[in-house]
Amino acid sequence: MWDGIVWFVRSLALAFYNLAYALTHPTSWLNWSDPEALMRFIYYGGSIDFIFVIFAILLIVTAVGIWRNSVLWGVVRTLEAFANATGRLFAWAGLVMVLQQTMVIFLQAIFRVSEISLSPFGLDLTMPLGWWGDGLKLYNALIVCLCCTYTFVQDGHVRVDLFYAAASYRTKKIIDMFGSLFFVMPMAVLVWIFGWYFMWRHLITPKVNATDTLERSLMKARAIRWNVETIGFSPNGFNGYFIFKVLIVAFAGMIFLQAVAFFYRSYLELREGQDRQGRYLDKDVLEPHTADPVAAMAQEKG
Repeated sequence: MWDGIVWFVRSLALAFYNLAYALTHPTSWLNWSDPEALMRFIYYGGSIDFIFVIFAILLIVTAVGIWRNSVLWGVVRTLEAFANATGRLFAWAGLVMVLQQTMVIFLQAIFRVSEISLSPFGLDLTMPLGWWGDGLKLYNALIVCLCCTYTFVQDGHVRVDLFYAAASYRTKKIIDMFGSLFFVMPMAVLVWIFGWYFMWRHLITPKVNATDTLERSLMKARAIRWNVETIGFSPNGFNGYFIFKVLIVAFAGMIFLQAVAFFYRSYLELREGQDRQGRYLDKDVLEPHTADPVAAMAQEKG
């Protein structure tokens, strides 16, 4: 037990040093023209050291925020604005998916074309029809991974509620804080760690592993080269499946940030009282639809 406590305190103290070193020596991990810097970025991105650095940052923000609530409100508004902006942007992928599916069916059934050519931003993109049809999965992945936190902010997720609805306001906020801290954040961390190495294994060679030490990773840096996965599941199918691996990591990161925002919001609403519930919450509002246009015009004039 004491060994675990000593390890935790030591790792937390070392996290502040690692954070300061990373900020003062950015070329040691951001200069990807240097193979060793790239391998350090990969190694630390999914390491326990990185998790403790994030934990140290959250401790600092939380301590300052308890002293000044305006700081925590700023964090909440920034993270929720990021979730909303990302979700509102990539929600259009649903429309693009429908239009592309319609285009594929229309051109295949009527004109019997074998390939489609588009020139987005001046680029010549000519791909077989099967590639466009198989690529529809990407739009679904964009919506699932990048609109999840947006849906959470908008309170659009389906919930199984057995005890929460009947609980008092204070109990609800404590449950929200507990769930964010002990369920959502650990889940996001696990998905991040496994997704991180899963992503890089399809972007570079030699393959990287979560069990590699820093010394072994730096040895692999001598032979490192980019090898982005471009293999489809069919001869003419979509071959950009490495994007799905990137989206897994993005999903985990956004879920973690939203859990932080929800934890801080729950704490602030608990501390400031029920009249502060929903403060600064940017939720979409649908305009009321009036079936009778004459009545709508009369309502506007009157």
